Amino acid sequence: VAPYERPALSKAYLFPEGTARLPGFHVCVGSGGERLLPEWYTEKGISLILSTEITKADLASKTLHSATGDIFKYQTLVIATGSTVLRLTDFGVQGAEAKNIFYLREIDDADKLVEAIKEKKNGKAVVVGGGYIGLELSAALRINNIDVTMVYPEPWCMPRLFTAGIAAFYEDYYANKGVNIIKGTVAVGFGTNEIGEVTDVKLKDGRVLDADIVVVGVGGKPLTSLFKGQVEEEKGGIKIVVRLTNTTKKVQYPKIL
Repeated sequence: VAPYERPALSKAYLFPEGTARLPGFHVCVGSGGERLLPEWYTEKGISLILSTEITKADLASKTLHSATGDIFKYQTLVIATGSTVLRLTDFGVQGAEAKNIFYLREIDDADKLVEAIKEKKNGKAVVVGGGYIGLELSAALRINNIDVTMVYPEPWCMPRLFTAGIAAFYEDYYANKGVNIIKGTVAVGFGTNEIGEVTDVKLKDGRVLDADIVVVGVGGKPLTSLFKGQVEEEKGGIKIVVRLTNTTKKVQYPKIL
């Protein structure tokens, strides 16, 4: 699909009524601009090439190769590959490959979660993570009459942004809406049934939570694999140099300037 505004995926896209669907949130609707449908790119002289994965980038020869063998030459390359989610399988968590364990990054992920909500109507969900994704998906699941438990290791939600007092306000609000919050522990394993669907979440403190759906939001990492060995990296990201008023400053990609 053409580029779209990702925030909708954790909000109105999951509503049981009045749901958001494309083309409703193609960029730049959220900022009050026009919807940039595929024809908009054509009108502006931009070639929008969809369903095409770049599998190799040769920066020395200024050449990109696609999965289907197409070759793209360029003079200037903008690296805007963004990031991908951290998965519990990356940490070797037992049973983390079970069915009905979801991550939310792209529209395909949201579609799968919507189907699971319909299939597991009035079921139980465990949300792993107390950040933006954890909070927003806990709210969306409750709106769909799913029994929700949030689990995160920090002493309060959104610890890098919220003070303890602000976090307490949101935690009380969520609790009043029926969200059960468990802090100070992590998921260390998942049980499954005979068809490989998740049935429970095992916590480090020994508790076991029943679950028909698990949603994981434990952070992300920059997508830099295409450029390994060709660019300077630092702390998992691509190091770039920004020149501002004759001042050189090093920042880590991805960075909003």
